[in-house]
Amino acid sequence: MPKILDVKKLEAVNKPIEVANGLPNECYISEDYLAYEKERVFFDKWTVIGVGSSIPNPGDTITYNLLGIPLILIRDKDKEIRVFHNVCSHRGFKLIDKPCTLKNFIRCPYHSWSYDFKGNLVSTPHIGGLNNHQSEKFDKNKNNLKEVRSKIWMDIIFININSNEIDFDEYIKPLEERWSNFINKEDQRLIVHSNDYGYFNLDVKCNWKFAIENYCESYHLPTIHPELNKVSNINDHYHIQGLPNRFAGQGSKKYQQLIKGNKKFNTFPNWEKNMLKNSEYVALFPNVMIGLHVDHFYVFWLEPTSINKTKEHMQIYYVGNDSANGEELKELRKENTRFWKDVMLEDISAIEGMQDGRNSPAYNGGNFSPVMDQPTHQFHKWVANNLI
Repeated sequence: MPKILDVKKLEAVNKPIEVANGLPNECYISEDYLAYEKERVFFDKWTVIGVGSSIPNPGDTITYNLLGIPLILIRDKDKEIRVFHNVCSHRGFKLIDKPCTLKNFIRCPYHSWSYDFKGNLVSTPHIGGLNNHQSEKFDKNKNNLKEVRSKIWMDIIFININSNEIDFDEYIKPLEERWSNFINKEDQRLIVHSNDYGYFNLDVKCNWKFAIENYCESYHLPTIHPELNKVSNINDHYHIQGLPNRFAGQGSKKYQQLIKGNKKFNTFPNWEKNMLKNSEYVALFPNVMIGLHVDHFYVFWLEPTSINKTKEHMQIYYVGNDSANGEELKELRKENTRFWKDVMLEDISAIEGMQDGRNSPAYNGGNFSPVMDQPTHQFHKWVANNLI
């Protein structure tokens, strides 16, 4: 653990909520701390780096930088998504610079060493001398691309860089069980991403943790989201604290389609009829937030770019058939995306304000409302325990 971190301050996070302090300022403003957090939180855990719908066809390829680690995401010819370290095994050249669609190979621009979509090294031009592409002294099979442990769930791409986290099915089981009355595995196969007004991203000047903390609680609804509070009042909300300690958030008992009119989105067929007005907003630690409603859901994931800068990504999904992305519902999709983008823009003032405040040496990590801040306290404890 870096010297900048005081173990006693981290242990104070674990106290009962009435007397606990939050994470110390160093966890939000210190570059030395970020290097430690990168390993213990983002590399050791199941971390989200994107969604499968962004690479829909075989050969579709995008890149991602996870706090300095360059990665390739590619859909192979069996339509499976694979994640590789974005580095040639020959001389360490970065293989892919920007999104593209490849035909058959991942080819290094430096010496043209090439890999198939499963990461196998298949071509080593002139390795044995001019026009001699083989060498008895070199074993291709030992020099394939290094694949990253990955899993796709509800189109969300999770990776575990250090390959040391529990099996993904065990990791996700508590949340799947919680949502089994809303969206079961049969319904999961019905989801389709909105292909016109479904995606946006925002750059925010704050540490990634503030977005999670803010998302976990409804305490700020009346002040930060007055319009949303009219649709789903703070009094209609309840806390979500997932055990084991992997997720937290809030739910509402009064959800209704956000955009008024006669046209309606399709709904999930297996959603419990007595819970049609329930919606839930869960942060799955460390860096993805999901908003689940009877007629749509969104995936909201965080890309930390420095200790005090974060890129927020959102993709919206609907219940799948031809009409989900049809012309008839186009304006509805447009307005739904506008609504959620406005909500996220409102949050920016809050989370950037907390970042500015953490530069005060007088701040001791803060306090928690024993009634209103329980999910946020749970997130602080999750971070602190992983650091310790």
